[in-house]
Amino acid sequence: MKTAGIIVEYNPFHNGHKYHIEKTKELTGCDFLVAVISGDYTQRGVPAVIDKYARTTMALENGADLVLELPLFYAAGSAEYFAMGAVTLLDKLGVVDSLCFGSECGAIHVLSKIASTLLEEPVLYRSILQESLKKGLSFPKARSIALTACLPDPACAEAIVSPNNILGIEYIKAIEKRTSSIQPYTIQREGAGYHDDLLLTGIYEETPPKSSASAIRQSIDNGCGLSRIREHVPESVYELLCAAYLKSFPVKSDDFSLLLKYKLLLEENVGYTQYVDVLPDLSDKIKKNLYRYESFEQFCELLKSKDMTYSRISRCLLHILLDVKKREFTHYVETGCIHYARILGLKKDAAELLHEIKTRSRVPLVSKLADTSSSLTETGLSMLQKEIQASHIYGSAVSDKFGTPFVNEYEKRMVVL
Repeated sequence: MKTAGIIVEYNPFHNGHKYHIEKTKELTGCDFLVAVISGDYTQRGVPAVIDKYARTTMALENGADLVLELPLFYAAGSAEYFAMGAVTLLDKLGVVDSLCFGSECGAIHVLSKIASTLLEEPVLYRSILQESLKKGLSFPKARSIALTACLPDPACAEAIVSPNNILGIEYIKAIEKRTSSIQPYTIQREGAGYHDDLLLTGIYEETPPKSSASAIRQSIDNGCGLSRIREHVPESVYELLCAAYLKSFPVKSDDFSLLLKYKLLLEENVGYTQYVDVLPDLSDKIKKNLYRYESFEQFCELLKSKDMTYSRISRCLLHILLDVKKREFTHYVETGCIHYARILGLKKDAAELLHEIKTRSRVPLVSKLADTSSSLTETGLSMLQKEIQASHIYGSAVSDKFGTPFVNEYEKRMVVL
């Protein structure tokens, strides 16, 4: 039995994601496909546009056999920790043979060469990195200069500045760090770029347009309804989005504005350095500008600078809102990183896969929250409870925005198709 893994957000699921699943099956020859998906919050530090159960349904309807939740501490983390958490989860299942991800360069040997250099940190790399940092360059820029010096291949220099390449490099690093037997594959990203915020237009003879998730979200935000995105997502996804429109979706950062302001005011006197990614300079800047706060997104724009991107600011503010603390995160990482595998969705005909995971997994499977107190360690239970709390915050914001009943996370059930 061959099992492939993919690491996704589906915010929301679109034609490019469908292509990724199809190519993964073609490249790996897998019998089953396991998707590790972010929960209600994403790596960019924003709430998902639609809840994790809806996005799980999208995944199952379009080719995934099993969907597992990436714990909050990694799902809303930097690229390094996002990759580390997801790869560790796949590896600990004991059944995953391969990992396939999209990238701008589409060349696994190029990304592997960069990953190895970053892991080895040769003398030349360390020297140039430190020199660049002393000159005041940001870490990403300094790292790019150091890597270019060590790897003069133009393909490498080009690869280290693109978002999907960077994430792919982190996946490979995580596999190598774990000395995992998982084989990495990459497919070249087609269609729009990761940050493109306009829907692709024109005539498509054989394949549907592959617009970015950013462009699809932007179109929805413009208030034109959903009709403009129809050709950019699979029909099953479009139907699901239509059913949820203005009932539980779309969700935006600004829907959490008052919650965030309350938390920032509550801890103004002690500062915010206890939270993941929040350094003293940013903590001071938050306190200095706190009374200029208008909304979540406005505050991100106010705080961003040439040294700190909007996405990093947003992640930091999300960590504060959700109480994601450094002390807890350090403990989770030092004690094995992943402490359970929570099932969000499953195909009925994937019984063989589930049986193999139950037999070989090095972490307990969670399908019913009510059963976790006896099956998880104290550390695992702590991590899961933080996840549930974050989901309740998300659900509260959704309920308040759309006037719909709040549903306790314990009352929700995994998706079975």
